Amino acid sequence: MRILLAEDDFLTRKFMSGFLSKYGDCDITVDGMEAVDAFMMALEEGEPYDLVCLDIMMPVMDGYQALMGIRNLEKERDIPEEKAAKIIMTTALNEEKNVKMAFDLGCTVYSGKPIDQDKFEQILKKFGLA
Repeated sequence: MRILLAEDDFLTRKFMSGFLSKYGDCDITVDGMEAVDAFMMALEEGEPYDLVCLDIMMPVMDGYQALMGIRNLEKERDIPEEKAAKIIMTTALNEEKNVKMAFDLGCTVYSGKPIDQDKFEQILKKFGLA
């Protein structure tokens, strides 16, 4: 499985990359713009990401903007919904308006921080990623 992690916080990035690496190859970006660029390059190389984990509060381009960018890239390439990347928003912003906005923009799962490893693993299994 190919995984893309977009996280600006060093400690969270280190934890998440260690956790996710047992499920597949994990590429890491530190802001939303890098994430969209990495996603686009993976599509162009014919090796798209299966899973994308996006923090919401990132510099340059936030997680919402990155989510829109990724979903737009998939639409431009006519990628069917069942083949689209699973996108998990990982954030400390757990207010209802943030959750609703993320789902409206096309996220698959919204996971609050701190990350609960057991719940995260259950999510991965539910979508056939673990």
